Amino acid sequence: MDYAERLTVPLRWWAQGTMLVASLWLAVVVAVPDHESVAWAAGGVALALMVALFVGYGSARITVAGGHLTAGRARIPLEHVGSATALDAEGLRRLAGVEADARAHLLLRPYLKRGVRVEVTDPADPTPYWLLSCRRPGQLVAAIEGARVR
Repeated sequence: MDYAERLTVPLRWWAQGTMLVASLWLAVVVAVPDHESVAWAAGGVALALMVALFVGYGSARITVAGGHLTAGRARIPLEHVGSATALDAEGLRRLAGVEADARAHLLLRPYLKRGVRVEVTDPADPTPYWLLSCRRPGQLVAAIEGARVR
């Protein structure tokens, strides 16, 4: 494997989510003081829902391995990949906003400010490029370029 990254949610989301669940628990305890078990049940359900949402949202992976680039559920052979460009926060914001192409494949996460633009050279594919959020755009570009050379 040349590159692998999981787009996990940041720690601050977990802290904020936990505080939200605790606030819900406290509100239910105050609203129904004689039935504390209702508060624990509501808190448990809310916590399970939060964990499921965060784990699911943060389970997207970007890999370069076996002659393929994989981003989330999408996969493309590296023979159909053109140039890859590392983007800073402003470049990613621009390409995801005012300069966006509606046909592009996007794997963006709001908590990751940098990313990579990967050209798609397959004439049968209407997707002009992939726009991917990542934590290490320079390493992803190097892995794509290195795997394409091999």
